[in-house]
Amino acid sequence: MKSRKVIVANKAGIHCRPASKIMQKALEFKGCQFSLKSSKGNIDPSSILNLISIGLERCDEVEIIASGDNEEKACNELAELFTFEFDFPPRE
Repeated sequence: MKSRKVIVANKAGIHCRPASKIMQKALEFKGCQFSLKSSKGNIDPSSILNLISIGLERCDEVEIIASGDNEEKACNELAELFTFEFDFPPRE
């Protein structure tokens, strides 16, 4: 099991489009299970509904936990997406 704490960097937080990118990355690691912990709750980040419903905002701290095949790589690649500042704004 590997874990990593990161701060959400995207100005608009984790809305639909960044959530979609995070979910897609989590699903790439078929032999790995994920958990995401924050002050707003614990979720499975391989579900876009989970990611959106938790309401992560810029500067929120999250802990990404990966367990299984390629867990270190999986944890690091998922963490990168939370620390990436996407250039698209949320849709109105």
